[in-house]
Amino acid sequence: MRIDPDSRALNGFSTFLTFVALNLLYIVLCLPIVTIGAATSALYEVTIRYSDDESGRPLKDYFPAFRANFGRATVLMLCLLAPAVLLGFSSVFWFSHPALFAGVAGVVAVIGAVYLFAAFLYAMAQVAYFRNTVGQTLKNALLLPAAEPVRTLGVLVIPVTAVALTILFPPVAILVATIGFSVGAYATAFLFRSVFTRHEA
Repeated sequence: MRIDPDSRALNGFSTFLTFVALNLLYIVLCLPIVTIGAATSALYEVTIRYSDDESGRPLKDYFPAFRANFGRATVLMLCLLAPAVLLGFSSVFWFSHPALFAGVAGVVAVIGAVYLFAAFLYAMAQVAYFRNTVGQTLKNALLLPAAEPVRTLGVLVIPVTAVALTILFPPVAILVATIGFSVGAYATAFLFRSVFTRHEA
Protein backbone atom coordinates (compact mmCIF):
# COMPACT_ATOMS: atom_id res chain seq x y z
CA MET A 1 0.00 0.00 0.00
CA ARG A 2 1.25 3.48 -0.87
CA ILE A 3 0.14 6.76 0.64
CA ASP A 4 0.44 9.76 -1.62
CA PRO A 5 1.80 12.66 0.49
CA ASP A 6 0.31 15.11 -2.02
CA SER A 7 -3.23 13.70 -1.87
CA ARG A 8 -6.08 16.11 -1.22
CA ALA A 9 -7.21 14.25 1.89
CA LEU A 10 -3.74 14.36 3.46
CA ASN A 11 -3.25 18.02 2.52
CA GLY A 12 -6.66 18.86 3.95
CA PHE A 13 -5.89 17.07 7.22
CA SER A 14 -2.50 18.78 7.42
CA THR A 15 -4.16 22.18 6.90
CA PHE A 16 -6.73 21.38 9.59
CA LEU A 17 -3.98 20.51 12.08
CA THR A 18 -2.14 23.72 11.16
CA PHE A 19 -5.22 25.79 11.93
CA VAL A 20 -5.77 23.94 15.21
CA ALA A 21 -2.17 24.64 16.26
CA LEU A 22 -2.50 28.26 15.12
CA ASN A 23 -5.69 28.63 17.15
CA LEU A 24 -4.09 27.26 20.32
CA LEU A 25 -1.01 29.43 19.81
CA TYR A 26 -3.20 32.51 19.43
CA ILE A 27 -5.10 31.75 22.64
CA VAL A 28 -1.90 31.21 24.63
CA LEU A 29 -0.37 34.46 23.36
CA CYS A 30 -3.54 36.39 24.24
CA LEU A 31 -3.44 35.26 27.89
CA PRO A 32 -1.13 38.08 29.09
CA ILE A 33 -3.91 40.47 27.90
CA VAL A 34 -1.44 43.19 26.85
CA THR A 35 -0.40 40.95 23.93
CA ILE A 36 -3.91 40.64 22.47
CA GLY A 37 -3.19 43.28 19.82
CA ALA A 38 0.07 41.73 18.64
CA ALA A 39 -1.41 38.22 18.70
CA THR A 40 -4.44 39.33 16.68
CA SER A 41 -2.45 41.27 14.09
CA ALA A 42 -0.10 38.30 13.66
CA LEU A 43 -3.07 35.96 13.22
CA TYR A 44 -4.51 38.27 10.58
CA GLU A 45 -1.15 38.57 8.84
CA VAL A 46 -0.69 34.84 8.36
CA THR A 47 -4.34 34.17 7.46
CA ILE A 48 -4.56 37.09 5.01
CA ARG A 49 -1.39 35.82 3.37
CA TYR A 50 -2.76 32.26 3.31
CA SER A 51 -6.06 33.43 1.81
CA ASP A 52 -4.09 34.73 -1.18
CA ASP A 53 -3.58 31.43 -3.06
CA GLU A 54 -2.43 29.67 0.13
CA SER A 55 0.86 31.57 0.20
CA GLY A 56 3.05 31.64 3.29
CA ARG A 57 3.43 29.23 6.19
CA PRO A 58 0.91 30.17 8.90
CA LEU A 59 2.67 28.54 11.84
CA LYS A 60 6.26 29.40 10.90
CA ASP A 61 5.34 32.96 9.96
CA TYR A 62 3.31 33.65 13.11
CA PHE A 63 6.10 34.48 15.56
CA PRO A 64 8.00 36.78 13.17
CA ALA A 65 4.74 38.64 12.52
CA PHE A 66 4.02 38.80 16.26
CA ARG A 67 7.41 40.37 16.97
CA ALA A 68 7.27 42.77 14.02
CA ASN A 69 3.76 44.00 14.83
CA PHE A 70 4.03 44.14 18.63
CA GLY A 71 4.68 47.86 19.07
CA ARG A 72 2.09 49.27 16.68
CA ALA A 73 -0.53 46.65 17.52
CA THR A 74 -0.21 47.25 21.26
CA VAL A 75 -0.58 51.03 20.96
CA LEU A 76 -3.63 50.63 18.70
CA MET A 77 -5.14 48.08 21.06
CA LEU A 78 -4.87 50.59 23.92
CA CYS A 79 -6.47 53.27 21.73
CA LEU A 80 -9.38 51.16 20.47
CA LEU A 81 -9.99 47.93 22.35
CA ALA A 82 -9.53 49.34 25.85
CA PRO A 83 -12.20 52.06 25.34
CA ALA A 84 -14.49 49.48 23.70
CA VAL A 85 -14.26 47.27 26.79
CA LEU A 86 -14.89 50.24 29.09
CA LEU A 87 -17.97 51.21 27.09
CA GLY A 88 -19.18 47.62 27.24
CA PHE A 89 -18.91 47.58 31.03
CA SER A 90 -20.54 51.00 31.29
CA SER A 91 -23.51 49.75 29.27
CA VAL A 92 -24.11 47.06 31.90
CA PHE A 93 -24.12 49.79 34.56
CA TRP A 94 -26.58 51.96 32.64
CA PHE A 95 -28.93 49.07 31.81
CA SER A 96 -29.11 48.18 35.50
CA HIS A 97 -30.98 51.45 36.15
CA PRO A 98 -34.71 51.68 35.31
CA ALA A 99 -34.64 55.33 34.22
CA LEU A 100 -35.23 56.12 30.54
CA PHE A 101 -32.08 58.23 30.19
CA ALA A 102 -30.05 55.31 31.60
CA GLY A 103 -31.48 53.01 28.94
CA VAL A 104 -30.58 55.51 26.21
CA ALA A 105 -27.09 55.87 27.65
CA GLY A 106 -26.77 52.09 27.68
CA VAL A 107 -27.73 51.82 24.01
CA VAL A 108 -25.25 54.57 23.08
CA ALA A 109 -22.53 52.77 25.06
CA VAL A 110 -23.23 49.47 23.27
CA ILE A 111 -23.15 51.14 19.84
CA GLY A 112 -19.88 52.87 20.75
CA ALA A 113 -18.36 49.61 22.03
CA VAL A 114 -19.32 47.70 18.88
CA TYR A 115 -18.00 50.46 16.61
CA LEU A 116 -14.67 50.64 18.45
CA PHE A 117 -14.37 46.85 18.43
CA ALA A 118 -14.87 46.87 14.64
CA ALA A 119 -12.27 49.66 14.38
CA PHE A 120 -9.89 47.54 16.48
CA LEU A 121 -10.28 44.59 14.09
CA TYR A 122 -9.65 46.88 11.11
CA ALA A 123 -6.59 48.32 12.86
CA MET A 124 -5.13 44.86 13.50
CA ALA A 125 -5.74 43.85 9.89
CA GLN A 126 -4.07 47.05 8.68
CA VAL A 127 -1.04 46.40 10.87
CA ALA A 128 -0.87 42.98 9.25
CA TYR A 129 -1.37 44.24 5.69
CA PHE A 130 0.31 47.65 5.56
CA ARG A 131 3.28 49.42 7.11
CA ASN A 132 1.55 52.70 7.90
CA THR A 133 2.22 54.89 10.92
CA VAL A 134 0.15 54.37 14.06
CA GLY A 135 -1.64 57.69 13.46
CA GLN A 136 -2.64 56.84 9.89
CA THR A 137 -3.71 53.34 10.88
CA LEU A 138 -5.84 54.70 13.73
CA LYS A 139 -7.50 57.24 11.43
CA ASN A 140 -8.26 54.60 8.81
CA ALA A 141 -9.55 52.17 11.43
CA LEU A 142 -12.02 54.73 12.78
CA LEU A 143 -13.29 55.60 9.30
CA LEU A 144 -13.56 52.14 7.73
CA PRO A 145 -16.54 50.78 9.75
CA ALA A 146 -18.65 53.71 8.52
CA ALA A 147 -17.23 53.58 4.98
CA GLU A 148 -17.78 49.80 4.65
CA PRO A 149 -20.93 48.97 6.69
CA VAL A 150 -21.80 45.74 4.86
CA ARG A 151 -18.30 44.25 5.05
CA THR A 152 -17.96 45.49 8.62
CA LEU A 153 -21.12 43.57 9.48
CA GLY A 154 -19.51 40.49 7.95
CA VAL A 155 -16.33 41.04 9.98
CA LEU A 156 -18.38 41.34 13.19
CA VAL A 157 -20.74 38.44 12.54
CA ILE A 158 -18.09 35.77 13.14
CA PRO A 159 -16.89 36.82 16.65
CA VAL A 160 -20.41 37.83 17.75
CA THR A 161 -21.84 34.50 16.59
CA ALA A 162 -19.05 32.58 18.32
CA VAL A 163 -19.69 34.39 21.62
CA ALA A 164 -23.48 34.00 21.34
CA LEU A 165 -23.28 30.28 20.57
CA THR A 166 -20.80 29.73 23.41
CA ILE A 167 -23.19 31.42 25.85
CA LEU A 168 -26.25 29.55 24.58
CA PHE A 169 -24.51 26.20 24.05
CA PRO A 170 -21.42 25.94 26.31
CA PRO A 171 -20.01 22.85 24.48
CA VAL A 172 -19.40 25.14 21.47
CA ALA A 173 -16.53 26.59 23.52
CA ILE A 174 -14.53 23.45 22.65
CA LEU A 175 -14.94 24.22 18.94
CA VAL A 176 -13.98 27.85 19.47
CA ALA A 177 -10.91 26.83 21.47
CA THR A 178 -9.92 24.36 18.75
CA ILE A 179 -10.41 26.21 15.47
CA GLY A 180 -12.73 29.14 16.13
CA PHE A 181 -10.23 32.00 16.09
CA SER A 182 -7.96 30.77 13.30
CA VAL A 183 -10.75 29.74 10.93
CA GLY A 184 -12.68 32.92 11.79
CA ALA A 185 -9.62 35.03 10.97
CA TYR A 186 -9.19 33.12 7.70
CA ALA A 187 -12.82 33.76 6.75
CA THR A 188 -12.58 37.48 7.52
CA ALA A 189 -9.26 37.69 5.65
CA PHE A 190 -11.17 37.70 2.37
CA LEU A 191 -13.32 40.60 3.58
CA PHE A 192 -10.29 42.58 4.72
CA ARG A 193 -8.51 42.03 1.41
CA SER A 194 -11.63 43.21 -0.43
CA VAL A 195 -11.88 46.36 1.72
CA PHE A 196 -8.19 47.19 1.43
CA THR A 197 -8.19 46.65 -2.34
CA ARG A 198 -11.06 49.12 -2.68
CA HIS A 199 -9.33 51.81 -0.60
CA GLU A 200 -5.66 51.13 -1.25
CA ALA A 201 -5.30 53.87 -3.84
